[in-house]
Amino acid sequence: MASNEIPSDVEKNDSSVAEEAEGKRVNDVPINTVLASAGSERQLVRRQDKRILPLSAAIYFLCYLDRSNIGNARVLNSSTRNDMQTETGASEWQFNIALMIFLMGYFLFEVPSNIMLKKFRPSRWLALLMLCWGSVTIGLGGTKSPSQLIGVRFLLGACEAGLFPGLVYYLTFWYKTDERSTRVAIILASATLAGAFGGAIAYGVGHMNQIRGLSGWRWLFILEGTPSCVSALLAWFFLPDYPERASWLTGPEKELAAQRLYVEGSKGSASNLTWEDVKTTLTDWRLYFHYLIYFVVSFPVGSLSLFSPTIVSGLGYHDLDAQLMTIPPWAVAYVCMILVSWSADHFNARGYHAAGSAIVGGISFLVAAVLPPESYRGRYGCLIVGTACTFAGVPAMLGWLTSNLWSTASIGLAVGINVSCGGAGSMPSVWIYKADEALLGYPTGHAVNCAMLFLVAISALGLRYYYGRQNRVLLSSAAEGIVPRLYKL
Repeated sequence: MASNEIPSDVEKNDSSVAEEAEGKRVNDVPINTVLASAGSERQLVRRQDKRILPLSAAIYFLCYLDRSNIGNARVLNSSTRNDMQTETGASEWQFNIALMIFLMGYFLFEVPSNIMLKKFRPSRWLALLMLCWGSVTIGLGGTKSPSQLIGVRFLLGACEAGLFPGLVYYLTFWYKTDERSTRVAIILASATLAGAFGGAIAYGVGHMNQIRGLSGWRWLFILEGTPSCVSALLAWFFLPDYPERASWLTGPEKELAAQRLYVEGSKGSASNLTWEDVKTTLTDWRLYFHYLIYFVVSFPVGSLSLFSPTIVSGLGYHDLDAQLMTIPPWAVAYVCMILVSWSADHFNARGYHAAGSAIVGGISFLVAAVLPPESYRGRYGCLIVGTACTFAGVPAMLGWLTSNLWSTASIGLAVGINVSCGGAGSMPSVWIYKADEALLGYPTGHAVNCAMLFLVAISALGLRYYYGRQNRVLLSSAAEGIVPRLYKL
C-alpha cells in the first residue's frame, strides 16, 4: 500500500511509537497510511485476531455468565421451592436491590479500573479481575440471607467493573478505527452466547438439585465461578499486552503495527493519565452525547440480561423449560451483532446502524407491550427481535466513541466513563419488569425499553448530523493538498 512519507522520528528504539500524534485535534494531523502492502497489513491483522479475539471473547463469556446467572438462579427449581429467592428468604424488593447493588459496584469502579489497566499491563490486571470475580461468584453459592446476597453482589460488581471497558480500551492498542466495532462485536457477542448457554447450563444443573445436600442454584454458582478462577492463568500468560512487546511478532511486524496506529490507536508507551488529560476529556462536550446514548441503551440491555428467564416464564414456560426458551433470543442476537458491526465499520456509518437497530428493537418492544397477554407466540417473537436489535447496535456505539478520540489516556478515561454511564442506566432497569405484571405480559417493562430505544435512535441521528457537519467544515478549511483527519460517522 503506497503511503506519504512518515517523519523519521516515528520509529523509536523497539517501541516504534508515534507520540507526536497523541492528543492532537482532528485537523492538526494529516490522515495516515502505512508503509506496507495491503497483503502484509491483512496478514498482521489476522495474526493479531488469532491471538487476541478468542481469549478476549472467552474471558467476557465467563464474566457475563457469572454476572447474569442470578436471573437463572432466581427461578431454578422453583417448582420444588429450591430456587435462590425462596431459600435466601429475599422479598421481591430485596432481590431487586441485590440486582441493583451489583450495578452500583460496577458504576463506581469502572473508571479506576481502566486507569489501572494501563498502569499494570492488560494481561496482569485482567487476570487479577478474573480471579476475584470467579471467587466471588463461588461465594454467591454460599449465601443464606438477603443481606449476604446483597453484599456479595456488590463485590461481584466491583470485581467485574473493569473487564468490559478494559477490553474495549485494550483493542485500541491493536486495531485501527475502522476495525474496532467488529472486534468489539465479537467480544460482546460472547455475552449473547453466555445468555444462550446460561439457560442450557441452568437446565442441566437444575437436575443436580439436592446432590450432596446443595440446591441446584448453589451448584450453578459454584460450577460457573470455578472456570473464571482457572482461566485467570490463561489471561496472565497468554494475553498479549501491546504490539511493541509481542514476542510472537517479528521486528517488521512490530513496526507495521506502530505505523498502522500512528494516528488511529493507543500507544503502550504513552504516559499514564494526567490531570490535563482529565480536564480535556471532561470538558469535551460532544462526548456527553456518546455517554447519553450508552446510558439510555443500558435500560433494555440491563433488563434483558437480568430478566430474560423471568420474561420467558411469563410466556407460558416454567421452571426448566423457561431456561431452555431463553436460548433462541440470544442466539439470534449473536448473529445480528456481528453483521451489524461489520457493516457499520465497512460503510463508516456507525451512527446510522446504531439508530436503525434501536428503531427496529423499539418497535418490537412496542408491539410486545400492546399484544394481548395470551399472545405467547407473538410476544416471544418480539422478544427475539427486541433482544437481537438491542444488542446489535452496542458495538457500533463503542467503536464510534473510540474512533473519535485521539490520545491513549483520553480513550481509557472516556471508555470508562461511557461504560459507567451504562452501569448507571442499568440500575433503574431492575425495577421495570414488575412481578405483579407477569399475567399481563410485563407491559411496563416493554414500554420503557421501547421508549429508551427510540431515544437512542434520536440521539444517534443527532450526533451523526453533528459529525457530518463538522467534517464539511474541516474539508472546506483544509489547506490545499492536505486531507484532514475527519470524524468517524
